[in-house]
Amino acid sequence: MMVLTNTLCVLPKQLRLGNILRFISTCSKKLNDGSYMATERPPLPIMTSRKIEFPNPYIAPKQAWLENLDTVNSEKLGIVDLHPDIFGVAPRIDMLHRNVKWQQLYKYINYDWEPTRAEVRGGGRKMWPQKKTGRHRAGSNRAPQWRGGGKAMAERGPYSKYYMLSEADRINGLCIALSVKYAQNDLHIVDSLEIPTDESEYLEELIDTRYWGFSALFVDDTDIMPENIALAASDIGQFNLMPVYGLNVYSILKHNTLVLTLAAVDKIEKKLLERLHSPFLHSSKKGKRPS
Repeated sequence: MMVLTNTLCVLPKQLRLGNILRFISTCSKKLNDGSYMATERPPLPIMTSRKIEFPNPYIAPKQAWLENLDTVNSEKLGIVDLHPDIFGVAPRIDMLHRNVKWQQLYKYINYDWEPTRAEVRGGGRKMWPQKKTGRHRAGSNRAPQWRGGGKAMAERGPYSKYYMLSEADRINGLCIALSVKYAQNDLHIVDSLEIPTDESEYLEELIDTRYWGFSALFVDDTDIMPENIALAASDIGQFNLMPVYGLNVYSILKHNTLVLTLAAVDKIEKKLLERLHSPFLHSSKKGKRPS
């Protein structure tokens, strides 16, 4: 049964059957009993431009489509302007490698431990007299050259390999990773993460229909995600949700597709532009603020 109100969904004249069905599917929401309830959507395009802070006078802003997630097939809701200093940076493999290596090592702890000659049992007595035996000089059978002896330059774990990457390298790594995803057409911007159902099959069909690859990272401006997409993505290991404050280079490169909400784009640009234009960013070689 179809429940459509004339005030929210008005069918244009002279539409073919396929267009009518598509129009109904985009203007309606399926209920639990199988019926559909009309949902309000402004006429397309919703937006054609977007104000960006700290505009670059020498480089034109990048542009991307604003898409939706409430239908399986992609709909272009408008065009979004992106800051060229964040989404149009020249790729640097060394900077990406520096960030990925830091993320893998800063939380790594080596637990390897081997005994030295002082910690091996026995070996207190001299093996034979120092002279007049025709043998080499030996003071203990627990020296590293003896079988069962201690280890020279042994592993003395546990110890941490933690170190802090400079703020300039971390910010540049994020900008380069976002620019690489944009250049490879693996960056998609949506109006919100709301989907009509919490079934994982819907999310899989959406990803397959839009050719978004085998894995996708959905980023929103807050850590309170919509219920439907949180339940749908919980059953699929390669589809992950992340707030803006957890965005990192390793997670961006690990997933085939990066999906950002419009609110997430605003917060990402705001935070990165504040640090890029900060007087303390390049004041020290180690990325620390001067005392």
